Amino acid sequence: MKYNKTYQIAFAALFAALSYAVFTFVQIKIPIGADMTSIHLGNAVVVLAALVLGGPLGGLAGAVGLSIGDVMDPVYLPIAPKTFLCKMLIGLIAGFIAHKLGNIGSSNDRRHILVWVSLAAFASLLFNAVADPVIGYYYKLMILGRPAASLAIRFNFLSSGINAIISMIVSVFVYMGLYPALRRQGGYLNPAT
Repeated sequence: MKYNKTYQIAFAALFAALSYAVFTFVQIKIPIGADMTSIHLGNAVVVLAALVLGGPLGGLAGAVGLSIGDVMDPVYLPIAPKTFLCKMLIGLIAGFIAHKLGNIGSSNDRRHILVWVSLAAFASLLFNAVADPVIGYYYKLMILGRPAASLAIRFNFLSSGINAIISMIVSVFVYMGLYPALRRQGGYLNPAT
């Protein structure tokens, strides 16, 4: 069964709202001088959206939700463009690995799906754990200068690593919990499957 575009867009909006809510209301802020980093589950929602909707739409949904979260918080406002780019890339990587390489949409083997969903979550969140602090460093270097950027990068690597580990566990468990319901509905929301 193929889902129509309205259904897909509605789910993308739901994932965008969920990523915003999880980032905004379920986070631990860590101040670093005049800057801020946080431990949050927003990345888990981006991975989950990419697994359910496919990489492009799921990545876009998560990127929009987390970027809105940045825009609504004055501390994170300057890094909203960086957030959009990094979160979009998380979705594209997770969707590509799960749907294009692992072909989870057409498999009935639960173990096969678990392996590819885990690989997709691991690779996309590992990318983010490295790219987010590095891109953030150069971005903050342009905006805030070298002392602030140098101080922030150490803490950002730590918080991004913690976020990656927690988000991988949560996204895989939640997706595997949703898997039976997705199967009963006759397919995935990903238009490519």
